[in-house]
This record gives sequence, structure tokens and C-alpha cells, in this order.
Amino acid sequence: QVQLMESGGGLVQPGGSLRLSCAASGRRFGDNAMGWYRQTPGTPGTQRELVASMTTGGFTTYGDSVKGRFTISRDNAKNTVLLQMTSLKPEDTAVYYCNLLDTYLVNYWGQGTQVTVSS
Repeated sequence: QVQLMESGGGLVQPGGSLRLSCAASGRRFGDNAMGWYRQTPGTPGTQRELVASMTTGGFTTYGDSVKGRFTISRDNAKNTVLLQMTSLKPEDTAVYYCNLLDTYLVNYWGQGTQVTVSS
């Protein structure tokens, strides 16, 4: 059974930093993309927004709102991905979900971790 275990969310003041981590387990994944999406609960119709993603080959994609502030990295041997978030803003408040898109284009999701940016 595939599992994505997330950690690192919490409460931080505006301008602060947080680091999220995610570890995938359950099988061999081959070439894949791992990353983070976020969703603001309570708003009808809100879809998960791409935050950042990185392939096993090192190709990265960032959402426009986080470019220059967030950095994604991964360890292919351990199937882990890290998201370093800096200069956090109140609008970054959301539930952050770890995602893995495998070779067969199947999506796996973590349970989500809350990030709250507030003074």
C-alpha cells in the first residue's frame, strides 16, 4: 500500500519560514514527480493549487505565487521531498498536500498538513 507521510506544518508569523517534508513508501516508484499542492478549506469550489513539483530527473515547477520564496528538493534514493518556505505571507495559509505522480500517471496523495501564517 502506497503511503505519503508528511510533516512540518504549523503556525508561523508573516515573514517567517517553515519546512515541509514528505516520504513515500509502499513500492518501487520508478520515474516520478513528487511535490506539494495546497488548498484553502471553506471556500466552495476551491481546487488544489500547485505549489512546487520536482521529477526524479531534477526538473522543477513552481506556482507563480511562490516563485523566489519556496524551494523544493528531493532525495530519489529515499523517495523524500522537502519544501523550504521562506518569506511566508498570510495568503500562504492552507492545507498542504504531498503528491506523487508515478510512471503510469497515477496520483497519490498525503493526508495534508496545515500551514497557518498569522501574527
